[in-house]
Amino acid sequence: MKSAIRLTRTDRVFHLFIDASLILFLAILFIPIWSTIALSFRPNDFIGSALDGMLLAPWKWSTAAYKALLGHKAFITSTFNSFRIFFEGIAAALFFTVPLAYALSIKTLPGRKLLYVLVIIPYLFNVGLIPNYLLVSNLGLMNKLAAVFLPGAVSVYNTLIMKSFFEGIPEELKESARIDGASELTVLWKIILPLSKPILLTIGLYYGVHFWNDFFNAMLYINDSNLQPLPILLRNILLSSGMNEYVEENAFGEAPIAAIKAASVFLAAIPMLVAYPFIQKYFVKGTMLGSVKG
Repeated sequence: MKSAIRLTRTDRVFHLFIDASLILFLAILFIPIWSTIALSFRPNDFIGSALDGMLLAPWKWSTAAYKALLGHKAFITSTFNSFRIFFEGIAAALFFTVPLAYALSIKTLPGRKLLYVLVIIPYLFNVGLIPNYLLVSNLGLMNKLAAVFLPGAVSVYNTLIMKSFFEGIPEELKESARIDGASELTVLWKIILPLSKPILLTIGLYYGVHFWNDFFNAMLYINDSNLQPLPILLRNILLSSGMNEYVEENAFGEAPIAAIKAASVFLAAIPMLVAYPFIQKYFVKGTMLGSVKG
């Protein structure tokens, strides 16, 4: 039986420093999260400082703010729109990114270098806001949810990571399928994609988080209140003028304005908080394997 490795005094001090730093870092992250949660459950008759609110006992909490939000049609509609953008955006992004990344990974592809240059140029030089707006308008995407995710459906950074991952798959698997008469589309569908679950989930979540939090495109291209996603509604809630109108419309007037603001932020973050733990195990494998080759 092998003996345990003995740590020197310097090693123990270093480990203690690392542990203390991580605990401090977690505390810095946890305090504002807990403050938001406690504020969202604050009752209307609460009297005290912000610190008193953070230490408020759970049996004194009030769910009036959550009732105000979950019972409000605008919040439900905006949440539904955000979920549509989330899932449809991921589907569209992977639909465009996967074939492009696979084409760039084929070293014998005619015109591969030219295609690579055409992909890199938009990454280095942004055409600006006005050309993008005119393009979306001319395509007839104004006041459509697709306007939020289609302009960013292909990320060059994500494409290059996926390309490197595809290049890491043994070439013998692809060649054997081609010898058997498989087309490149068949190789991609039957060979590459079944082996690419880590990178697909990782890149898919990258796209999903971006689309879920996208405020700017929604503000530019969507004017219909029935199509506005959650970030736009959160902006209206967090602004005092929009908040006053929001509180007057709902049937739960006893909910404090500050609690409704905090509850809206917390509810908007829940889907991403739920998604990350299920896909986290694929992050290191998908990202590291996709970053080995350039």
